[in-house]
Amino acid sequence: MSTFAENVMDDLKIAMKAKDSVALTTLRALKTALTNAAIESGNKDNVIEQADALAIVRKQIKQRNDSIEQFENAGRSELAEKEKAEIVVLEKYLPAAMSSEEVSAIVATAVAETGASSRADMGKVMGIVQSKTAGRVDGKTLSKEVMKHLS
Repeated sequence: MSTFAENVMDDLKIAMKAKDSVALTTLRALKTALTNAAIESGNKDNVIEQADALAIVRKQIKQRNDSIEQFENAGRSELAEKEKAEIVVLEKYLPAAMSSEEVSAIVATAVAETGASSRADMGKVMGIVQSKTAGRVDGKTLSKEVMKHLS
């Protein structure tokens, strides 16, 4: 089984051969982020765990979403479109997202398990929900759903 970083390298080679500049720059940035994280972890083999790699991909997507917002506010739609194209490349590496019904069911179960009744209990519920969704839903969506169930 190949590692996450090897998959990125394989896709980087494919992007080079296809002369896909958007994928190429995006994958190079991702590869650099993965390498930096592996070095920072102190792992002698410079291998990063799958969960950590997915967190890095999410962070890259979040950075691009923030850039899109800034570019659109500044009237730079061409730069915002470039960032959106990079997000499409990065989303290939994330597991399939959960539907809103699945998220709602998981949140309802977590609320029942913890006996949460107010927003003060949000932290307990979020901890359980985040572990059950395993990164298949972004934190903002989870937070909104938990708030909806606790209000």
